[in-house]
Amino acid sequence: MKRFIGRLVLGLLLLVLLYQAWLFVHVWWWVDHNPDSSAFMEDRLHVMQAKDSEAELRHQWVPYSRISVNLKRAVIAAEDAKFNDHEGFDWEGMQKAYEKNLKKGKIVAGGSTISQQLAKNLFLSSKRTPWRKLEEAVITVMLEKMMSKRRILEIYLNVIEWGNGIFGAEAAARHYYKSSAAALGVEQAARLAAMVPNPRYYDRHQTARGLARKTGIIAMRMNSAEVP
Repeated sequence: MKRFIGRLVLGLLLLVLLYQAWLFVHVWWWVDHNPDSSAFMEDRLHVMQAKDSEAELRHQWVPYSRISVNLKRAVIAAEDAKFNDHEGFDWEGMQKAYEKNLKKGKIVAGGSTISQQLAKNLFLSSKRTPWRKLEEAVITVMLEKMMSKRRILEIYLNVIEWGNGIFGAEAAARHYYKSSAAALGVEQAARLAAMVPNPRYYDRHQTARGLARKTGIIAMRMNSAEVP
């Protein structure tokens, strides 16, 4: 019995190590190569095709240089003001989010950095598991150690969701403004950044009062956002 348990534990450890190696290889590859998709994109496509078998995602990769600096500033101002300074985790922001959620009695703030959000988008499904946060932390460390801040932001802006089936800055700019990601103005960029926490809702409710208020707040913060 002890031998069986020992072999089982050893087998589980081996699987964990193999999974970490798989993650490492993918992150290493994406340092110089652009991901075609992400775990979250695949999840969303599966959900959409369950309702419509011909459903497709709208996604077009664009390099960092062809994404408006306005959008870069807006997203950093909205999602991760300390992006350039931290090493993947904003401990102060997480503490503030925890206190805010505790006060409200429900989750109203996240506290996740851009690096943490990218880790989730690239590798993790939408299913909640006990070890999800640990996986996210490990991937975040890999991203921060192996990629520059510029590369992390470039991938992030190309893979995050901006509406039902809409992924990445270029698809979002085309969908909402009939424009390119390179041509986005201050207000347009601030509005897109305001949509990030709940993109499918705002895709359906583009005149929501809360969206306009958040857009104004982000626009005022953009000048102080540091872009890599």
